[in-house]
Amino acid sequence: MLPAPLEWARELVGESQQIASIRRLIEKAANSRLPVLLLGESGTGKEVVARAIHNVNPRGQFVPIDCGSLVGTLMESELFGHVKGAFSGAVESKRGLVELADGGTAFFDEIGDLPLEMQVKLLRLIQEREFRAVGSLQWRKVDLRIIAATHRNLQEEVSAGRFRLDLFYRLNVFALRLPPLRQRKADIPLLVNHFLSAGQTSGLKGIEPSQELFETFEAYDWPGNIRELKHCIDRLNALHSEGALEMADLPSALLHHRAMCGLEALSGVVATSGYAAGSLPEFAISPKSPVISLPESERHTIAHALAATRGQRGKTARLLGIGRTTLYRKMKQYGIE
Repeated sequence: MLPAPLEWARELVGESQQIASIRRLIEKAANSRLPVLLLGESGTGKEVVARAIHNVNPRGQFVPIDCGSLVGTLMESELFGHVKGAFSGAVESKRGLVELADGGTAFFDEIGDLPLEMQVKLLRLIQEREFRAVGSLQWRKVDLRIIAATHRNLQEEVSAGRFRLDLFYRLNVFALRLPPLRQRKADIPLLVNHFLSAGQTSGLKGIEPSQELFETFEAYDWPGNIRELKHCIDRLNALHSEGALEMADLPSALLHHRAMCGLEALSGVVATSGYAAGSLPEFAISPKSPVISLPESERHTIAHALAATRGQRGKTARLLGIGRTTLYRKMKQYGIE
Protein backbone atom coordinates (compact mmCIF):
# COMPACT_ATOMS: atom_id res chain seq x y z
CA MET A 1 0.00 0.00 0.00
CA LEU A 2 1.36 3.42 -0.95
CA PRO A 3 1.98 5.82 1.96
CA ALA A 4 -0.98 8.14 2.54
CA PRO A 5 1.12 11.30 3.10
CA LEU A 6 2.06 11.44 -0.61
CA GLU A 7 0.72 14.72 -1.96
CA TRP A 8 -1.16 13.15 -4.87
CA ALA A 9 -2.82 10.56 -2.63
CA ARG A 10 -4.40 12.91 -0.12
CA GLU A 11 -7.71 13.23 -1.96
CA LEU A 12 -8.04 9.46 -2.34
CA VAL A 13 -9.74 8.94 0.99
CA GLY A 14 -10.01 5.41 2.30
CA GLU A 15 -8.10 2.42 3.63
CA SER A 16 -10.07 -0.38 1.99
CA GLN A 17 -8.40 -2.98 -0.22
CA GLN A 18 -10.10 -1.42 -3.26
CA ILE A 19 -8.56 2.01 -2.60
CA ALA A 20 -5.12 0.48 -1.93
CA SER A 21 -5.36 -1.23 -5.32
CA ILE A 22 -6.42 2.02 -7.01
CA ARG A 23 -3.39 3.80 -5.52
CA ARG A 24 -1.03 1.17 -6.91
CA LEU A 25 -2.62 1.39 -10.36
CA ILE A 26 -2.42 5.18 -10.33
CA GLU A 27 1.33 5.03 -9.77
CA LYS A 28 1.73 2.52 -12.59
CA ALA A 29 -0.41 4.58 -14.98
CA ALA A 30 1.57 7.72 -14.17
CA ASN A 31 4.87 6.13 -15.22
CA SER A 32 4.06 6.63 -18.93
CA ARG A 33 2.21 9.09 -21.16
CA LEU A 34 -0.07 6.38 -22.56
CA PRO A 35 -3.84 7.05 -22.61
CA VAL A 36 -5.75 6.04 -19.48
CA LEU A 37 -9.44 5.06 -19.43
CA LEU A 38 -11.30 5.45 -16.14
CA LEU A 39 -14.47 3.40 -15.80
CA GLY A 40 -17.11 3.42 -13.11
CA GLU A 41 -20.52 4.67 -12.07
CA SER A 42 -21.25 8.38 -11.82
CA GLY A 43 -19.98 9.89 -8.59
CA THR A 44 -17.20 7.37 -7.91
CA GLY A 45 -14.44 9.99 -8.08
CA LYS A 46 -13.06 9.59 -11.61
CA GLU A 47 -11.84 13.20 -11.81
CA VAL A 48 -10.12 12.84 -8.43
CA VAL A 49 -8.24 9.80 -9.79
CA ALA A 50 -7.42 11.61 -13.04
CA ARG A 51 -5.92 14.51 -11.09
CA ALA A 52 -3.96 12.05 -8.95
CA ILE A 53 -2.45 10.44 -12.07
CA HIS A 54 -1.43 13.90 -13.27
CA ASN A 55 -0.05 14.89 -9.86
CA VAL A 56 2.19 11.84 -9.39
CA ASN A 57 4.57 13.52 -11.84
CA PRO A 58 3.05 16.98 -12.26
CA ARG A 59 3.88 18.49 -15.61
CA GLY A 60 2.00 21.25 -17.37
CA GLN A 61 -1.67 21.97 -16.69
CA PHE A 62 -4.48 19.59 -15.84
CA VAL A 63 -7.33 20.62 -18.16
CA PRO A 64 -10.77 19.02 -17.52
CA ILE A 65 -13.01 18.77 -20.59
CA ASP A 66 -16.68 17.94 -19.96
CA CYS A 67 -17.73 16.13 -23.14
CA GLY A 68 -21.38 16.25 -22.10
CA SER A 69 -21.35 20.05 -22.19
CA LEU A 70 -19.75 20.27 -25.64
CA VAL A 71 -22.79 20.91 -27.82
CA GLY A 72 -23.66 22.80 -30.96
CA THR A 73 -21.54 24.27 -33.72
CA LEU A 74 -18.92 25.73 -31.37
CA MET A 75 -17.89 22.29 -30.02
CA GLU A 76 -14.86 21.98 -32.30
CA SER A 77 -13.79 25.54 -31.50
CA GLU A 78 -13.98 24.84 -27.75
CA LEU A 79 -11.70 21.84 -28.16
CA PHE A 80 -9.26 22.99 -30.83
CA GLY A 81 -9.68 26.76 -30.95
CA HIS A 82 -10.22 28.90 -34.06
CA VAL A 83 -8.50 31.56 -36.10
CA LYS A 84 -9.79 35.06 -36.67
CA GLY A 85 -12.56 35.12 -39.28
CA ALA A 86 -13.12 31.35 -39.19
CA PHE A 87 -16.88 31.91 -38.79
CA SER A 88 -19.34 34.66 -38.05
CA GLY A 89 -18.44 36.23 -34.72
CA ALA A 90 -14.81 35.03 -34.72
CA VAL A 91 -13.39 38.53 -34.37
CA GLU A 92 -10.11 37.23 -32.97
CA SER A 93 -8.18 33.98 -32.73
CA LYS A 94 -8.87 31.77 -29.72
CA ARG A 95 -6.95 28.90 -28.13
CA GLY A 96 -8.85 25.70 -27.46
CA LEU A 97 -8.80 23.40 -24.44
CA VAL A 98 -6.46 20.94 -26.15
CA GLU A 99 -3.85 23.64 -26.71
CA LEU A 100 -4.17 24.72 -23.07
CA ALA A 101 -3.29 21.14 -22.08
CA ASP A 102 -0.13 21.08 -24.24
CA GLY A 103 2.68 19.80 -22.04
CA GLY A 104 0.20 18.58 -19.42
CA THR A 105 -2.94 16.45 -19.18
CA ALA A 106 -6.27 16.66 -21.01
CA PHE A 107 -9.05 14.93 -19.06
CA PHE A 108 -12.01 14.03 -21.27
CA ASP A 109 -14.82 13.46 -18.77
CA GLU A 110 -17.81 11.41 -19.99
CA ILE A 111 -16.06 10.52 -23.24
CA GLY A 112 -19.06 8.35 -24.14
CA ASP A 113 -21.10 11.53 -24.73
CA LEU A 114 -18.75 12.81 -27.45
CA PRO A 115 -20.47 12.87 -30.90
CA LEU A 116 -19.10 10.61 -33.61
CA GLU A 117 -17.80 13.49 -35.73
CA MET A 118 -15.69 14.70 -32.81
CA GLN A 119 -14.52 11.18 -32.03
CA VAL A 120 -12.76 11.14 -35.41
CA LYS A 121 -10.82 14.29 -34.54
CA LEU A 122 -9.94 12.98 -31.09
CA LEU A 123 -8.64 9.76 -32.68
CA ARG A 124 -6.23 11.78 -34.85
CA LEU A 125 -5.13 13.76 -31.79
CA ILE A 126 -4.25 10.51 -29.99
CA GLN A 127 -2.59 8.85 -32.98
CA GLU A 128 -0.68 11.75 -34.52
CA ARG A 129 -0.41 14.10 -31.53
CA GLU A 130 -1.66 16.96 -33.65
CA PHE A 131 -4.77 19.05 -34.21
CA ARG A 132 -5.98 21.85 -36.46
CA ALA A 133 -7.85 24.93 -35.23
CA VAL A 134 -11.15 25.78 -36.92
CA GLY A 135 -10.44 27.86 -40.04
CA SER A 136 -6.71 27.04 -40.05
CA LEU A 137 -4.82 25.08 -42.73
CA GLN A 138 -1.94 24.22 -40.44
CA TRP A 139 -1.63 21.22 -38.15
CA ARG A 140 -0.18 21.91 -34.73
CA LYS A 141 1.80 19.32 -32.78
CA VAL A 142 1.10 18.86 -29.06
CA ASP A 143 2.61 16.80 -26.24
CA LEU A 144 -0.06 15.84 -23.76
CA ARG A 145 -1.36 12.96 -21.72
CA ILE A 146 -4.95 11.95 -22.44
CA ILE A 147 -7.15 10.56 -19.68
CA ALA A 148 -10.75 9.69 -20.53
CA ALA A 149 -13.58 8.71 -18.20
CA THR A 150 -17.10 7.39 -18.63
CA HIS A 151 -19.91 5.75 -16.69
CA ARG A 152 -21.09 4.05 -19.89
CA ASN A 153 -20.24 0.55 -21.11
CA LEU A 154 -18.16 1.54 -24.13
CA GLN A 155 -18.24 -1.96 -25.62
CA GLU A 156 -22.03 -1.76 -25.71
CA GLU A 157 -21.77 1.76 -27.18
CA VAL A 158 -19.49 0.38 -29.91
CA SER A 159 -21.97 -2.42 -30.68
CA ALA A 160 -24.77 0.15 -30.89
CA GLY A 161 -22.75 2.27 -33.33
CA ARG A 162 -22.47 5.23 -30.95
CA PHE A 163 -18.75 4.91 -30.27
CA ARG A 164 -15.91 4.21 -32.67
CA LEU A 165 -14.17 0.87 -32.23
CA ASP A 166 -10.76 2.27 -33.23
CA LEU A 167 -11.07 5.08 -30.66
CA PHE A 168 -12.07 2.57 -27.99
CA TYR A 169 -8.93 0.52 -28.65
CA ARG A 170 -6.76 3.64 -28.55
CA LEU A 171 -8.19 4.72 -25.21
CA ASN A 172 -8.34 1.27 -23.63
CA VAL A 173 -4.56 0.96 -23.25
CA PHE A 174 -4.60 1.32 -19.47
CA ALA A 175 -8.11 0.86 -18.05
CA LEU A 176 -8.88 1.47 -14.39
CA ARG A 177 -12.28 0.65 -12.92
CA LEU A 178 -13.40 2.54 -9.82
CA PRO A 179 -15.57 0.63 -7.34
CA PRO A 180 -18.97 2.02 -6.30
CA LEU A 181 -19.29 3.17 -2.70
CA ARG A 182 -21.56 0.23 -1.82
CA GLN A 183 -18.55 -2.07 -2.40
CA ARG A 184 -16.26 -0.10 -0.06
CA LYS A 185 -18.52 0.83 2.84
CA ALA A 186 -15.64 0.48 5.29
CA ASP A 187 -14.37 3.79 3.90
CA ILE A 188 -17.57 5.69 4.74
CA PRO A 189 -16.46 6.95 8.19
CA LEU A 190 -13.19 8.28 6.71
CA LEU A 191 -15.05 9.95 3.84
CA VAL A 192 -17.55 11.52 6.24
CA ASN A 193 -14.77 12.96 8.39
CA HIS A 194 -12.96 14.19 5.28
CA PHE A 195 -16.05 16.07 4.04
CA LEU A 196 -16.72 17.46 7.52
CA SER A 197 -13.16 18.79 7.71
CA ALA A 198 -13.57 20.36 4.27
CA GLY A 199 -16.79 22.02 5.46
CA GLN A 200 -15.08 23.47 8.52
CA THR A 201 -12.35 24.87 6.26
CA SER A 202 -15.13 26.62 4.33
CA GLY A 203 -16.44 28.23 7.52
CA LEU A 204 -19.15 25.74 8.57
CA LYS A 205 -19.33 24.76 12.24
CA GLY A 206 -19.30 21.06 11.54
CA ILE A 207 -21.30 18.24 13.11
CA GLU A 208 -20.43 15.36 15.42
CA PRO A 209 -21.72 12.23 13.66
CA SER A 210 -23.57 9.89 15.99
CA GLN A 211 -23.34 6.10 15.88
CA GLU A 212 -26.94 6.11 14.68
CA LEU A 213 -25.96 8.34 11.76
CA PHE A 214 -23.03 6.11 10.77
CA GLU A 215 -25.25 3.01 10.96
CA THR A 216 -27.76 4.71 8.68
CA PHE A 217 -25.01 5.62 6.22
CA GLU A 218 -23.54 2.12 6.17
CA ALA A 219 -26.95 0.49 5.63
CA TYR A 220 -27.62 2.61 2.53
CA ASP A 221 -26.26 1.64 -0.90
CA TRP A 222 -25.49 5.18 -2.17
CA PRO A 223 -26.58 4.98 -5.83
CA GLY A 224 -25.00 8.41 -6.33
CA ASN A 225 -21.77 7.12 -4.74
CA ILE A 226 -19.23 9.51 -3.17
CA ARG A 227 -20.87 12.55 -4.76
CA GLU A 228 -24.18 11.70 -3.06
CA LEU A 229 -22.44 11.20 0.30
CA LYS A 230 -20.71 14.57 -0.03
CA HIS A 231 -23.99 16.33 -0.83
CA CYS A 232 -25.59 14.62 2.19
CA ILE A 233 -22.82 15.85 4.52
CA ASP A 234 -23.04 19.35 3.02
CA ARG A 235 -26.80 19.34 3.69
CA LEU A 236 -26.38 18.18 7.29
CA ASN A 237 -23.68 20.78 7.85
CA ALA A 238 -25.90 23.55 6.51
CA LEU A 239 -28.95 22.47 8.54
CA HIS A 240 -26.85 22.03 11.68
CA SER A 241 -25.88 25.68 11.49
CA GLU A 242 -29.56 26.47 12.15
CA GLY A 243 -29.94 24.30 15.25
CA ALA A 244 -29.49 20.80 16.66
CA LEU A 245 -28.99 18.03 14.13
CA GLU A 246 -31.93 15.61 13.79
CA MET A 247 -32.14 12.36 11.87
CA ALA A 248 -35.10 13.95 10.09
CA ASP A 249 -32.59 16.31 8.46
CA LEU A 250 -31.30 13.45 6.29
CA PRO A 251 -32.16 13.57 2.57
CA SER A 252 -35.48 11.90 1.70
CA ALA A 253 -33.77 8.95 -0.05
CA LEU A 254 -32.00 7.95 3.17
CA LEU A 255 -35.13 8.47 5.28
CA HIS A 256 -37.13 6.27 2.92
CA HIS A 257 -34.45 3.57 2.99
CA ARG A 258 -34.29 3.76 6.79
CA ALA A 259 -38.05 3.35 7.09
CA MET A 260 -38.10 0.39 4.70
CA CYS A 261 -35.23 -1.30 6.57
CA GLY A 262 -37.26 -1.00 9.76
CA LEU A 263 -40.29 -2.57 8.11
CA GLU A 264 -38.27 -5.43 6.63
CA ALA A 265 -36.52 -6.12 9.94
CA LEU A 266 -39.86 -6.19 11.73
CA SER A 267 -41.35 -8.49 9.10
CA GLY A 268 -38.55 -10.99 9.70
CA VAL A 269 -39.02 -10.89 13.45
CA VAL A 270 -42.78 -11.34 13.19
CA ALA A 271 -42.30 -14.27 10.83
CA THR A 272 -39.92 -16.05 13.22
CA SER A 273 -41.23 -14.85 16.59
CA GLY A 274 -43.09 -18.01 17.42
CA TYR A 275 -46.21 -16.14 18.51
CA ALA A 276 -49.48 -17.93 17.97
CA ALA A 277 -51.23 -17.11 14.73
CA GLY A 278 -53.61 -14.21 15.17
CA SER A 279 -51.95 -12.96 18.35
CA LEU A 280 -50.33 -10.07 16.47
CA PRO A 281 -52.03 -7.35 14.48
CA GLU A 282 -52.11 -7.73 10.73
CA PHE A 283 -48.71 -6.81 9.31
CA ALA A 284 -47.59 -6.09 5.77
CA ILE A 285 -44.69 -4.21 4.26
CA SER A 286 -45.71 -1.26 2.15
CA PRO A 287 -44.52 -1.30 -1.46
CA LYS A 288 -41.09 0.23 -2.11
CA SER A 289 -42.34 3.41 -3.65
CA PRO A 290 -40.68 6.84 -3.55
CA VAL A 291 -44.11 8.35 -2.80
CA ILE A 292 -44.50 6.48 0.50
CA SER A 293 -45.35 8.73 3.47
CA LEU A 294 -42.19 8.39 5.52
CA PRO A 295 -43.62 9.62 8.85
CA GLU A 296 -46.60 7.27 8.46
CA SER A 297 -44.30 4.39 7.54
CA GLU A 298 -42.09 5.05 10.56
CA ARG A 299 -45.09 5.34 12.90
CA HIS A 300 -46.46 1.97 11.72
CA THR A 301 -43.02 0.38 12.05
CA ILE A 302 -42.71 1.44 15.68
CA ALA A 303 -46.30 0.49 16.52
CA HIS A 304 -45.91 -3.01 15.04
CA ALA A 305 -42.54 -3.48 16.75
CA LEU A 306 -44.10 -2.62 20.12
CA ALA A 307 -46.87 -5.11 19.43
CA ALA A 308 -44.37 -7.80 18.45
CA THR A 309 -42.42 -7.32 21.70
CA ARG A 310 -45.53 -7.02 23.91
CA GLY A 311 -44.70 -3.39 24.62
CA GLN A 312 -41.18 -4.04 25.93
CA ARG A 313 -39.42 -0.87 24.86
CA GLY A 314 -35.88 -2.14 25.34
CA LYS A 315 -36.56 -5.09 23.02
CA THR A 316 -38.36 -2.79 20.59
CA ALA A 317 -35.36 -0.48 20.37
CA ARG A 318 -33.02 -3.43 19.74
CA LEU A 319 -35.42 -4.85 17.15
CA LEU A 320 -35.45 -1.58 15.21
CA GLY A 321 -31.72 -1.02 15.60
CA ILE A 322 -32.10 2.32 17.40
CA GLY A 323 -31.33 3.64 20.85
CA ARG A 324 -33.94 3.85 23.60
CA THR A 325 -33.75 7.64 23.62
CA THR A 326 -34.51 7.72 19.91
CA LEU A 327 -37.41 5.31 20.38
CA TYR A 328 -38.92 7.42 23.17
CA ARG A 329 -38.56 10.58 21.11
CA LYS A 330 -40.23 8.95 18.12
CA MET A 331 -43.07 7.56 20.24
CA LYS A 332 -43.73 11.04 21.62
CA GLN A 333 -43.48 12.53 18.12
CA TYR A 334 -46.11 10.14 16.74
CA GLY A 335 -48.33 10.03 19.81
CA ILE A 336 -47.68 6.34 20.54
CA GLU A 337 -48.40 5.36 24.14
